[in-house]
Amino acid sequence: MSTVVAVNRKWIGRDTAIRRLIKIVDFLIKADCYHGIYPHFMNGKSGKTIAFDRIDDGADIVETSYLMMGLLTAKAYFNGSTLQERYFQKRVQQMWEAADWNWHSKGENKHLYWHWSPNNDFNMNFDVFGYDEALITYIISAASPNHGISKTLYENSCVKSEGWKNGKTYYNYLLPLDGYDKGGPLFFEQYTYMGINPNGLKDDHGIDYALQTKNHTLINRAYCIENPKNFKGYGANCWGLTAGDSYKGYVAHCPSDDRGVIQPTAALSSFPYTPEYSMQALKHFYYDLGPKIWGPYGFADGFSETHNWYAKTHLAIDQGPIIVMIENYRTGLLWKLFMGIPDIQNGLKKLGFDYK
Repeated sequence: MSTVVAVNRKWIGRDTAIRRLIKIVDFLIKADCYHGIYPHFMNGKSGKTIAFDRIDDGADIVETSYLMMGLLTAKAYFNGSTLQERYFQKRVQQMWEAADWNWHSKGENKHLYWHWSPNNDFNMNFDVFGYDEALITYIISAASPNHGISKTLYENSCVKSEGWKNGKTYYNYLLPLDGYDKGGPLFFEQYTYMGINPNGLKDDHGIDYALQTKNHTLINRAYCIENPKNFKGYGANCWGLTAGDSYKGYVAHCPSDDRGVIQPTAALSSFPYTPEYSMQALKHFYYDLGPKIWGPYGFADGFSETHNWYAKTHLAIDQGPIIVMIENYRTGLLWKLFMGIPDIQNGLKKLGFDYK
């Protein structure tokens, strides 16, 4: 999706981009996958699975849904008739048609399971439930042309789970969904919505997703302004708790797990919801903190002024949403491409979503 932005903004040529994308899909088409679903980690040279832990050594349905969102968006953009673009379109379609999302339901309509392994079957026993970063997984799974899940499975596994509804008000902002106190990490409102436009999106349970995405972001910022743990640097121009690197390793930061670490991606990937406040944070990060967190690949993944810690890492899953969501704020480009795909429209309709 970032490559689409790069071409559209003329940072790179279309021919350069399509060559890179073909390299990606040619690698993936030969890499390990399980019933068309890819692992969380794989070796970048061989394509072989790298186990996440002892029994998580196979398919990861959530990460694969992100992959497919990106590939389908790129396929919609690179829709020309050149040999290279037609080749890319065919490769993506092959992967899209092969992915068996229903396999992760164990053949039932009760739960959708995150992991499956040829060595350990469903022993991880970790279902995709509640409202979090995996809403796109349900939408993609329902949209599949060959292996689509049912609405009943979505309702049973997600909507009826304890982690779906919230309904409480924090800092005068209503949070419709998300079982966390004051909301979970902000990536809940970013990964799905790189492709899914929340504006005008509602479901048959009466949820307004524009309100959900905006209010979760405003609550997260308001918490940082309140700063109940008195961490250094927090304030109106320095906010954003989400998953990323910290002085304690990778942590899913949020108000209920606040360790004094700000992830720049949290505020910057919120541009479509809080443009004024996101710009305020952007200017502070760039002009005030400057070389402490700015480098050749953009902003560092995280920082903590309290602990005088500044990450040396740049994570693609955090950098990418910054590019994509700023573009969605400016032009809605990725939203238009992804939401315009007939299969995605069918998936949204199947699950009871309506958008205007």
